[in-house]
Amino acid sequence: MTTSGNSWQYRIPHFLAVIIIATMVWSYINPADVTVWWAEMVPIIAIFAGLLATFGKFRFSNTSYLLMSVLLILHTIGAHYTFANVPFDWITDFFGFERNHYDRIAHFSVGFYAYPAAELLVRKQWARPVTAVFFGLFFIMAVAAAYEIIEWQFAVIEGGNAGIEFLGSQGDVWDAQKDMLADTLGAILALVLFGFSRWVKPR
Repeated sequence: MTTSGNSWQYRIPHFLAVIIIATMVWSYINPADVTVWWAEMVPIIAIFAGLLATFGKFRFSNTSYLLMSVLLILHTIGAHYTFANVPFDWITDFFGFERNHYDRIAHFSVGFYAYPAAELLVRKQWARPVTAVFFGLFFIMAVAAAYEIIEWQFAVIEGGNAGIEFLGSQGDVWDAQKDMLADTLGAILALVLFGFSRWVKPR
């Protein structure tokens, strides 16, 4: 028989799923650009659907689900407004930034997926913790590079305002490189956290 505390912890993924679904529904209502919304949301919906489909076969830790939820929620919000136009002026004005850095925060949260990647390898005994950590880092770096290529191709093919909004460079010629750096830094933070997790046991 589980205690109420354990029962609450067991339901954390369910609460997160409800929040994500509610955010997606809100995001779809009168988005700034429907074409951009679909372009931004297809990978997010695919990730969420994958997590739902595999939940019964492999359940990640609550920490992993919390970390993975950050990107799903932030990206869904960005899809509604387009990333360059998310109401983030208070941060922009406070730090005196020349651009809206909401997209950088979302990219940083992409790196959080290094944690569940490493957790999966260790729990499945497919790799030792050190190897799993390196895999998690390189996995995120590869995904970051692939996504920048996809953004570039979408902008070229779609063109017009939708292409510009999806690219989200806001006039920064180094935008792709900075986005990849943000992804990588997020992965490093997540993997440091993973180093203190119960999945990494001293040898």
